[in-house]
Amino acid sequence: MSQWAKNVSIQRWTPSSRRAVMVAGVVLLVLALAPLFASNGMLDRLTALFIYVILAAMWNALAGYGGLISVGQQAFFGLGAYFTIRLANVGLDPFISVGLSAVIVGVISYPISLIMLRLKGGEFAIGMWVIASILHLMVNLDGLIQGETGISLVSLNHYDSGSRLTIIYLLTLGSMAGLLTLLFFVLRSKTGSAIQAIRDDEEAATSIGVKPEKTKRLLFVIAAFGIGAAGALWLTSATTFLPKTYFSVQWSAYMIFMVLVGGIGKFEGAILGAIIFFLVETWFSSTGVWYLVSLGAIAIAFSLFLPKGIWGELERRFNWRFLPVGYRVEDPKKEKQ
Repeated sequence: MSQWAKNVSIQRWTPSSRRAVMVAGVVLLVLALAPLFASNGMLDRLTALFIYVILAAMWNALAGYGGLISVGQQAFFGLGAYFTIRLANVGLDPFISVGLSAVIVGVISYPISLIMLRLKGGEFAIGMWVIASILHLMVNLDGLIQGETGISLVSLNHYDSGSRLTIIYLLTLGSMAGLLTLLFFVLRSKTGSAIQAIRDDEEAATSIGVKPEKTKRLLFVIAAFGIGAAGALWLTSATTFLPKTYFSVQWSAYMIFMVLVGGIGKFEGAILGAIIFFLVETWFSSTGVWYLVSLGAIAIAFSLFLPKGIWGELERRFNWRFLPVGYRVEDPKKEKQ
């Protein structure tokens, strides 16, 4: 064993990452208590932010860690909302319908993965867009939906406006926290290491016993489940289901924007990107088409000048890793210099 190998140590948790987890816990606690002091308008906007975080984290897991670039994740967003409408229509409580619809979307994504994961690179990206378009057309054929006329989640009217807003807010907060926790531990597991190995070099990963299709399928289903939950939660806030809105490619565009700006392949980057997108939307969405033009320009600028995103640049410059999902090699001698 070389002298260098004797000096270095492999670290997963650092003092800064432990503090970051504690801070995250405090932030979640404060957010959980927000209905006691926040206005209805603030609760509604925070609900949107939580959904953006879910979308960014799921797309980042799929593309940033799994190497599966998709422009068709709106398929699962739309299905999440659609099945919520369908389940509520047969008499289920709308909030129970939200959870069940996410599970249904996860189950449906499995057979889709059997076909789509045979495709590589650009073929997979375009193939997912085709799947989203097909599902959009199929949903339009449902008589309940009335084509592009859409339908409202009328069963929400059983709740008074104040209670409904609080339930939606807490359900979305809990879903975001739960999905981020699930994703965090999956990426920190042996499966997570396999996922990243496949992304970096699939042939090399296969040579050491990793099963690419099985590993990618797990990530695909988790991402579909999370995005389906996001679609269902968005419906509870918007109340009206319009297929062309929920199956719009703009949702994938938003996900890509958030991850590119925040930092693709960085757990913290997806969260940061969602916050930045939320702020940009809050401040500039009233500018109409220029808002969309600005989003596109920002995304292109980051691709050219900060390809690793804001968090990737912060990590490179300051060695920040607050929510580590991998390992880090530390040299004690270097630390003392």
